[in-house]
Amino acid sequence: MSGHSNDDRPNGESGNGKPAAANDGAGGAQMWGGRFQGGLAPEFEEFQKSLTVDHALAMADLETNLAWSEALLSAGVFDDAEQERIADAIRDLAREWSTRGLDINDPAEDIHSLVERELVTRCGDLGKRIHTGRSRNDQVATDLRLYLREKALEIVLAVQELCATLVDQAATHTDSPIPGYTHLQRAQPLTIGHHALAYAEALSRDRERLIDVIARIDRCPLGCAALAGTTLAIDREELAAQLDFSGGAMRNSLDAISTRDHLCELLFACSMTLTNLSRLAEDYIFFASHEAGFVRFGDAVSTGSSLMPQKRNPDAMELVRGKAGQVQGALMALLTTIKGLPMAYNRDLQTDKEVALPALQTTIDCLTITTIALRDATFDRARCREEAGRGYLEATDLADLLVDRGVPFRDAHELVGRAVDRALELGIELRDLPDTDWQELLPGLPPAAREQLSVDAILARRGALGGTAPTAVAQEVRHWREQLRGWHDELIHTDEEGADATGADA
Repeated sequence: MSGHSNDDRPNGESGNGKPAAANDGAGGAQMWGGRFQGGLAPEFEEFQKSLTVDHALAMADLETNLAWSEALLSAGVFDDAEQERIADAIRDLAREWSTRGLDINDPAEDIHSLVERELVTRCGDLGKRIHTGRSRNDQVATDLRLYLREKALEIVLAVQELCATLVDQAATHTDSPIPGYTHLQRAQPLTIGHHALAYAEALSRDRERLIDVIARIDRCPLGCAALAGTTLAIDREELAAQLDFSGGAMRNSLDAISTRDHLCELLFACSMTLTNLSRLAEDYIFFASHEAGFVRFGDAVSTGSSLMPQKRNPDAMELVRGKAGQVQGALMALLTTIKGLPMAYNRDLQTDKEVALPALQTTIDCLTITTIALRDATFDRARCREEAGRGYLEATDLADLLVDRGVPFRDAHELVGRAVDRALELGIELRDLPDTDWQELLPGLPPAAREQLSVDAILARRGALGGTAPTAVAQEVRHWREQLRGWHDELIHTDEEGADATGADA
């Protein structure tokens, strides 16, 4: 939560019954200062400020203030002229900040204090009345949900863009062989397209998690005040609808202002997404190594060495792999912060945005850079095909050919193992065993069966759903194209909205 006291008074008055002083952001005049005679220690005043972080909530805070002013109109606190005056000031402030931004070094304690000060500057005492019937507790909880809803959607769109890039890569390489690995040991041939779609599948589940958490974010705490609910006759369901919260109003004031489980869930979804990106990065870092030589990254995402002229480093992928830990750390930091907090609001919650907001942006950045890097990557198809035919990757298929001749699989497994040992002695591949060795080690299987051990033949056999055969990959590409169109249609209205309720670009 933004920096403030956890016992905000809903009527906007100080403890001595006098109107609370407008916050000028410096020293003594604070939104909560009625009981206090002395000023804050300068060190603590700086320590407890949060504007440098929660300025990200500026537009959401203006949107919340606009909705609350209309609720105050309905409750009879404002008349039509007063509400319109406040609304005009909010829209003016939104336009100003959209044009030139806001000064994050302003002495205001937090974004809420800054907004209220600006409204007082524009509207006088009317600006002080905007806080009637609410607390900064429900205010920041609402701001944060508005912000998270938009940020989560931005992450969803970035995931979709990366999935589309992977599908394009799969379409280009439906029949391009590459060695497949288990335990980082060569195992069986794959197609490059099949490998690309494996990560598209993983990211599609990340998208599902993000969509799920958006539904739980999309619930409105506004009107719950500090912890016990507002005293005003506010239609909270109408208020939720006005702010486009599809899940309606939250139904318990204590839970509404103190919960951060939706933020933890969003950070988990981001952590899982970054885990998948980190694994993808690890694969491509290996693919780009001299030892593998499967892929080359373009100049746009590669760097060299200040000492070694020959170096071409996959920095983009390494940075993605490294930044994944930052997002995972943010999740653990937030879980650790909230695990021992009693109901309801505690100042510890101010730190939620310090760890969460950078992590959300890091997630978007990593998705964007991975998309750029993959679009910029070029596979050496000839080398990938050549290497897919080396290292005894045909061993399993050779055992299957023996099974087709009636040999029990366990016996076939042992026979092929011996054949691999012989091929190693001779320094050749299994399919190149001399006829005499073939007939001795693989009884009942004619040497002509070698033709069935080509890379293309091995791939073609795996045509079942989920397999790596070019026909199966091509079918999955068609399936994915249809799914991507469905995703686009599902979210198409998001891009059409364009502006928030304040009339300024979000």
